[in-house]
Amino acid sequence: MPLTGFQTAIAELLAVNRSSDSYLAGGAAMHIEPNSKRYSNDLDYFHDSEERVATAFANDSQLLQREGYEVEILMQQPGFVRALVRLNEDATKVEWAHDSAWRFLPTVRAQRSGFQLNPIDLAVNKLLALVGRDEPRDYLDIHEAMRFLPLGALCWAAAGKDPGFTPAMLLDLLRRRGKYRPEDFARLDLAEPVDLPALKSRWLAALEDAERFFSTRDPNEIGCLYYSPAQKKFVQPSAGDKVVLHFGRPGGVLPAVGD
Repeated sequence: MPLTGFQTAIAELLAVNRSSDSYLAGGAAMHIEPNSKRYSNDLDYFHDSEERVATAFANDSQLLQREGYEVEILMQQPGFVRALVRLNEDATKVEWAHDSAWRFLPTVRAQRSGFQLNPIDLAVNKLLALVGRDEPRDYLDIHEAMRFLPLGALCWAAAGKDPGFTPAMLLDLLRRRGKYRPEDFARLDLAEPVDLPALKSRWLAALEDAERFFSTRDPNEIGCLYYSPAQKKFVQPSAGDKVVLHFGRPGGVLPAVGD
């Protein structure tokens, strides 16, 4: 349900042009899962350089036009293109943008989109987006992101993506979010109604849990993810858990687990 049929058709068409440095990201990548709570407004493709944005847009627009789609450029500048893609009565925005190649994990192959940002990196990016802008859609998305990691672990890792922040600074800014009314969600295309009391309760609990988590960790580890070899996934560890520290780098890297 997260992408419209029209958006899905475009994503599947453009999948052939995707690669590890030209991949689906943003809300579309997060909401490509069928159990997502809201539809994405557009398709966002991220690239590791401004030059890659230009070549990807050229290749994608040619493919779209060859298949009968109209591509109307709404904005174009070095490292960024926004276009409206139409076919008959259907239309959606598509964006091609330059984003830092620094990430925790490599991009992943996806059946419908070709390549997309790893869900963990999507979650970290969404947390930083909510810190930077007070948008109801980002608030809903961070609840979706917490399916992959609790809020505390996301804050801890996000301080590595943006070293200008500490986890405590991020948490302080996040405490100012979550003050929404039902009408704030009216302009969003949702798969189901928003249960504001349930979201608020979960948000407050997540904030308190994050603060407790910070107090258990070594400040020298700020900016990392924690990988559990036993569970074979990234976790928010409790005291005494055996975990591997995982830091990001350009292009991302898989967790290193010894014998």
